[in-house]
This record gives sequence, structure tokens and C-alpha cells, in this order.
Amino acid sequence: MFRKTLFITLLLALTLAACAPASTGNTSAGITITDGLGRTVTLESAAQRVVSLAPSNTEILFALGAGDKVVGRDEFSDYPPEAEAIAKVGGSMGEYSLEAITALKPDLVLASELNSPELVASLEKLGLTVYYLPNPKTFEDLYTNLETVATLTGRDATKLTDSLKARVTAVDEKIMPLSVRPSVFYEVDATDPSKPYTAGVGTFINLIINRAGGANFTELAGITDPYPQVSLEQLVIAPPDFIILGDSMWGTTPEIVAGRPGWDALAAVTEGRVFPFDDNLVSRPGPRLVDGLEALAKLLHPDAFK
Repeated sequence: MFRKTLFITLLLALTLAACAPASTGNTSAGITITDGLGRTVTLESAAQRVVSLAPSNTEILFALGAGDKVVGRDEFSDYPPEAEAIAKVGGSMGEYSLEAITALKPDLVLASELNSPELVASLEKLGLTVYYLPNPKTFEDLYTNLETVATLTGRDATKLTDSLKARVTAVDEKIMPLSVRPSVFYEVDATDPSKPYTAGVGTFINLIINRAGGANFTELAGITDPYPQVSLEQLVIAPPDFIILGDSMWGTTPEIVAGRPGWDALAAVTEGRVFPFDDNLVSRPGPRLVDGLEALAKLLHPDAFK
């Protein structure tokens, strides 16, 4: 039950945002930045005590070398491992403890699209400074988000963004000459194994499948829902070349997939092209999206990365 509820809670947050990139600036009055809700957020100086309300935000802070400034985090922030030692402020079912957040005396609360505008308003009423970081639509937007958080925390994002850009370019250079784009069914949740959820247009997963040299099954099938349920009958009509198990974190294995009634009709199953995958690499809009791109590209095109 918890697994299903958590999945439904995260669906909208995992869809690529339509928000414009934030504008940033340092003035004599401090740091002034427009956030993903169009709010003007001002800090007198770089934040020293940060509460992160999303795993992606926590990962960004640590990647920028600002992990020592994080005094509170949501309960799903588990990377890097050091994050787990930080005080938790809630997050299960979208519920956060305002009391716990306030008690930590943060000078910045870093929210994300996992968090509702109503939560942001409630925190503001308590006198807290909240910055709402929008989900990136592209890798370029990801770099902008890194630069924004660096500005908020007094860090320099140049080294990190340059490294990520170089790694993405390296993947692009290997994928671009390839003429074959295998079709990919990315399984997000199989609570109902007869009709598992997958990721479609407008999601990080779709973006990364395409950038990794694949073709998303949902796009090929003309499915426009960002997180549709797909039946075996639909898969048989347009059999995917690869089945990627983002739900392996919930215990789904290639053997379990092979044991589903009728799934042995799919060549991906009988020919061993069903692979477990770390879903956190493609569903958390932080720097590890590049890890996800590299890992998926190597799965789909192993010969290109020898």
C-alpha cells in the first residue's frame, strides 16, 4: 500500500516542468533570485543553515560541496550516504513537520516540485525564507538549477557543471553516429503486473531514453499520457527491444517478469534483454541524471562504449 501511494504522490513531481529558469542576482542588499513559482526570494547573504525538502535538492547541495550546510532533510533523501545522518523533517505522503523545520532555524528552506505551493505559503507565514526550485526540462536547465543553488549557498558551480557537460557531450558523441534506436519499455511500477505503469512523454525518463539512443515504447505506440498503464496486449503489438526495470528497487526482477502470464511472448524476455535499473538516477532531477544517461546508454548500446 505504501509503495502504491508513494508512486502516485510522485507522478506529477517527476513530470518535466513548464516553469522558466530562475533569474539570479547579487546586489548590495544580498542575493535576490526569482524562483519556480515566480516569487522574488532575497537572502541577506549566502545561506548557512539549509533545510532540503526533496532528495534531488539534497543531492544538488552535496554535489556543490554545501552538504555541511544542510541541517534538515526530507525522509527520502538517502544520497549521498552522509545525508542519512541529517535530521528528518517528514515527507511521507507529502506531509512535513513545520515544527521540526522551524526548530532547526534555517535561513533557507529549499523546496521542489514535490512540494505544494500551499506548503511554501505555510512556511513563509512562519517567517522562513523558502526557495522553490523548478524541475529542469533539459540538461541545460539542470545546469541552471545547479548554478542557482550555488548562488544561494555561496558555492561555485563551474567545476561541477563543466564536468557534467563534458560527460553528456561524451555520450552524445557516441550515440549520434548510430543508426539504430532500439525501442524501450521502462517499467515504473508493477503493483498490477498485468498492467504496469511506464513513463511517457514529458518525463525525465523519456528525455533520457531519447538522449541515450533509444526510442520510448510509449512514443512509438502514440500514447500521450506521461505515466500510463500498459497491458501485455499493447506490448505484443509493438514488442520493445528492451525492458528496463525502474521498479527493481521494489524487488521486481527479470525472473519475475519472465514468470508473468504471456510475457514469454516478448523477445526482450526470451532473449534476456530485461534489465534492473536504479530509478533514482532518472527520476531525481539532480546531477545524477547524467549518471542515469550514461548507464542507460551503455545498456542500449554496449558496443559503442567498449
